[in-house]
Amino acid sequence: MYRRQFLHTATATAVASTMFGRELLAEEETSDAPFKISLAQWSLHRLLRDASKNVTNLDFPRIAKREFDIDAVEYVNQFFKDKAKDEKYLSELKQRCNDEGVKSLLIMVDGEGQLGAPDDAERTKSVENHHRWVDAAKFLGCHSIRVNAGSSGSYEEQQKLAADGLARLSEYAKPHGLNVIVENHGGLSSNGAWLASVIQMVGMNNCGTLPDFGNFHISRGENPEEYDRYKGVDELMPYAKAVSAKTHDFDDKGNEIHTDYHRMMQIVVEKHGYHGYVGIEYEGHDLGEIQGIQKSKELLERVAKRLARRANKKGG
Repeated sequence: MYRRQFLHTATATAVASTMFGRELLAEEETSDAPFKISLAQWSLHRLLRDASKNVTNLDFPRIAKREFDIDAVEYVNQFFKDKAKDEKYLSELKQRCNDEGVKSLLIMVDGEGQLGAPDDAERTKSVENHHRWVDAAKFLGCHSIRVNAGSSGSYEEQQKLAADGLARLSEYAKPHGLNVIVENHGGLSSNGAWLASVIQMVGMNNCGTLPDFGNFHISRGENPEEYDRYKGVDELMPYAKAVSAKTHDFDDKGNEIHTDYHRMMQIVVEKHGYHGYVGIEYEGHDLGEIQGIQKSKELLERVAKRLARRANKKGG
C-alpha cells in the first residue's frame, strides 16, 4: 500500500523534479559534495504510525534507498521499542540494510527516563535503560545512540546532573565503540551554551552532540523562550558527531522558510569543517511526508553544490 502512496506522490511532483534537475545540471561541479545525506526515521512517523498502510520499521531501509536514493538511515527507538534485545529481529533488519546497501548510523532513543534526573536511583535506572540501545546500535553497526539531557533544578544543578548521567552511559558505551550524542531537544538542552558546557563537563571523546536546526524551543506556552538557532548550532558543532537537518515549510523556490540553509550549512561545513552525514528530518504538515523529504533532499543537494563551488573558488 505504501508503494501506491509513493507512486501517487511521485506523479504529483514529477514536473517540479524535472525542473529542479535542470537547475542542478547548471550548478554541477566536479568536486565531491562537502557532506553526505542520511534520512531520519521521524520524517516518516505518520506513515509508520498508520496501521492501514502496513509499513513497519523493517521497511525503512528499503524506503530510504528505493524512494529517495539515500543509503544511510537514523532509527527512532519507538518504532521498534520492544525489539532492542530481539536478536532475530535485529538480524533481519541488518540483513535488509545489507540487501539494499544501506548503512545504519544511529538510534534516536526516547522514553527511557531522564539521564539528568535529580534522584540518583532514578538517574541510575535511566542510564541502565539505555544500555540495551547501546547494545542494539552496536549489533546494527551504528556509530551512536542519540539521547536527551532532560533534568530539573537550577541551571548549574541540571548541568551537573545531566553530565553525571551522560558520563555513566558513555562509560558503558565506550568499550562497545559507540558514541552517546545529545540533541537540543527542549528545556535547557535547547540552550546551546548550556549543552556545550555539559559535554565539556563529561569530558569524554565518545560523548558529543547532534545539533538539530529547529529544536531551539527552551519553553513554550504563554511566555515562550527561543534560543537563536544559528548561535546554538555554532556552539554545538565543536562536539557534533551527527547533524539533523530539520525542515517544516518551503517557499516557491524550494527554500526552508524557518531556517536559512545556506547560512546554516556554512556554519556546519565551512566554519567547523564537518563533512559527515546530515540527516533529513522533515516535520512539516502542508506537504506529505514523501514530498517533504524529497524537497529537503533537493535543498541539501543544492546547498552542497554551492558550498562545493565556493570551496573550489577559494582553492583556486
